[in-house]
Amino acid sequence: MSARNLSTKLLESHRVAGDLRPGAEISLRMDQALLQDVLGTLVMLELEGMGIQQAVPQPTVQYIDHALIQQDPLSADAHRFLKSACERFGIWYSGPGNGISHPVHMEHFGVPGESMVGSDSHTTAAGSLGMLAIGAGGIEVALAIAGEPLVIPMPRIWGIEVTGELPDWVSARDVILELLRRHGVAGGKNCILEFYGEGLQGLSAMDRHIIANMGTEMGATSTVFPSDERTREFLAARGREAVWQPLAADPGCQYDLEERIDLSELEPLIALPSSPGNVVPVREAAGEPLFQSYIGSSGCPGYSEFATVAQMFSEQGCAEGVSLDINPTSRQVLGAMIENGDLAALVAAGARIHQAGCNGCIGMGQAPAQGQNSLRTVPRNFPGRSGTKEDRVFLCSAETAAASAISGVITDPRTLDMPYLRPAEPARLPAADAGFMAPRDPEANGARPALATSDNTPALPPLPPLPADLSVPVILEVGDDISTDDIMPAGTAIPYWCNVHASARFMFEPIDPAYPDRAAESARTGHAIVAGHNYGQGSSRENAALVPALQGLRVVVARSFARIHWQNLVCFGVLPVTPATEDDAKALAAGGWLEISNVHGQLAAGARLEASINGVAVRLAHELTTRQRELLAVGGVINQIGQRRG
Repeated sequence: MSARNLSTKLLESHRVAGDLRPGAEISLRMDQALLQDVLGTLVMLELEGMGIQQAVPQPTVQYIDHALIQQDPLSADAHRFLKSACERFGIWYSGPGNGISHPVHMEHFGVPGESMVGSDSHTTAAGSLGMLAIGAGGIEVALAIAGEPLVIPMPRIWGIEVTGELPDWVSARDVILELLRRHGVAGGKNCILEFYGEGLQGLSAMDRHIIANMGTEMGATSTVFPSDERTREFLAARGREAVWQPLAADPGCQYDLEERIDLSELEPLIALPSSPGNVVPVREAAGEPLFQSYIGSSGCPGYSEFATVAQMFSEQGCAEGVSLDINPTSRQVLGAMIENGDLAALVAAGARIHQAGCNGCIGMGQAPAQGQNSLRTVPRNFPGRSGTKEDRVFLCSAETAAASAISGVITDPRTLDMPYLRPAEPARLPAADAGFMAPRDPEANGARPALATSDNTPALPPLPPLPADLSVPVILEVGDDISTDDIMPAGTAIPYWCNVHASARFMFEPIDPAYPDRAAESARTGHAIVAGHNYGQGSSRENAALVPALQGLRVVVARSFARIHWQNLVCFGVLPVTPATEDDAKALAAGGWLEISNVHGQLAAGARLEASINGVAVRLAHELTTRQRELLAVGGVINQIGQRRG
C-alpha cells in the first residue's frame, strides 16, 4: 500500500460508501456526536419527528453552553426540554456551567482516531486530538444520531508543514490568523487542513484546538493534527491516557495541496472589523482606542491563555475605561485558575468574570458600546454578532487583547515593558463530573420519558416537496459573504431558535428587516433569493435554511455557497443553484420573477437548467447528486425518513 496522509487514513477507516476522489460524494460512519443547546433543540424535535428511539453513536453529548443568560423563562425551559430529550433518546447531558462544548468534549470524550459530527461548525476543534471531526447542519447530525452515515463531498487534503518555534508574544492564534490572511474566509472550502512537521512539538493540544477551531473560518470541512506526545500529555492530565494512540501521516505521503508555515517568522496578527479574513499585523492597527477586551471562548480555550493574561495583569493593571471581560471555557479551567491564583489576579486588575460558556461570542451578554472598538479572542467578528448592531470587533490573541487592555489602545504585545511568561498547561487537570448526566436506557422503566415541551418548543411542521414548475418572485438580493448570522441572527433572537414560528420574524434582520413581511406576501407562490459568493458562511445553524423554507423559500441562486449551508438548504427542500455564466449572473442580479419549468426533469438530465428572469432566458448550474435530488422531490430529510419508517 502506498504512503497515506493521516486524513486519508481516518476517512478510509470510517468510509461506508463512495470514492475517496475529491468532489465525489462519500458516506462516513460517525463514532460520536456533539450537540449544543441553541441548535440541539431542533435536532431533538427532528429525532422525535423521524420516530428515532435511541442514539446510536456513543457518546452522543448535549451541551448547554450558548443560551445561558436567563432573563426570562425561555432559556431555562429550553434547558429542561433538552434534559428530558437526553433521557428520552439515551444521550449524555452537560448542564449549564460546565463550559463550552468543544474544549469540554476534548477533556471528557475526545479519542484519537475516532470520528465525530457536531451541530456546530467549530466541531472541527476536536481534530486537535487526531479525530476526524466535522461540523454539519442539525438535520444531518440527527441522521447520524439515528445511525445513518454522514454524507459529504470528498474534500481535498491540504498538507500544512509546520516548522520553527513561536517567538515571544506570538501564539497559536497567530498561526490560524496567518492562514486566514493568506487565503481568506473561503480559501479552505471542501478541504481538510492537515498539519504536520517538527514545529508541532512546540504546540500543546489546546494550542492545536485554537487552530482547528478556526479552520472552519476558512471554510474547511475539518482540520486534522497527528496524535503524538502532546496529545498523550493532554489526555494523561485528565486521567484518560488509556484512550491515547499514536497517529501520523506515513513518511513520503502526498497531499492535494501543500503549504508551509515557519512559526519563527510569525508576528502578532489581528482581524479587523468585520471579517475573520481581514487580517493585518497588530502593529498596523496600533494606537486605536479601546473600549473592551474580551478573553475566552472556544477560540481561546486553554488554561495557559488565562494564566498568561493573569501574569500580565499582575505586572500592570487594566487601563481606566477599558472593560476587561474574562470568559472561562470550562469548570476545569476555572478550577485551575482558582487553585493557582490566576482568578484573584484578574479580579484585582478589575476584570469582570463571566460564567463558563459561549456568552459574548454569540451576543449573549458582554455586547460592546455602539461604534466602540472591542478586541476579542472569539472565532468570528461578523457584523452585529457581538450583540451590538454597529459593532467594531477585532479578533486577536489573548496576549494582544491583554496588552491592549493594559495600554488602553490597540497594542502590539512585543512593545510592552515586561517579560513574556507563558505558564504550561497543568500536568494534572482532572475532568470533573459535576453537571453531567450519563445516558440511561430509555426503556428501563417500561415507558420512554416524555419530552418536557413548552409553547416555545412546538413540533416541526411538514415541508412541501419542491414543485415541478417554479414561478417565484425574487424578494431579496444580497452580496458576497452573507453569513448565517445575517440570515438568522444570534443575540436576542437565540431564545427563540427552538421555535421555528417565533424565530421567523428575525430572518435577515441585520440586512433587511422587511424580508419576513415580503415572504408572507408571497406565501402562495413561494419566493427566491439571489446572492453573491460564499453565501451562508459561518455557523452551521440549520434554522438559517429551515425557517426561510417554512416561510416559502424555494430557490437560492448564489455565485457560490458555503459547504454546510448548501447542504442544509437541500436537506429542507430548497434548491441551491448558481448562474452558469457572468451574463446570467448580471441578469439575475436585477431581480424580478424567476421561472424554472420541469425542475426535476432538468435536474436529472444534467448540470444545467434553463430558466428565465423577467422573461429573459438565463442558465443555471447545480452540483446536486441523485440522493440530493431525491430529497428535494420529497421535501427534505424529515419527510424522507418519515416515509421510509412509515
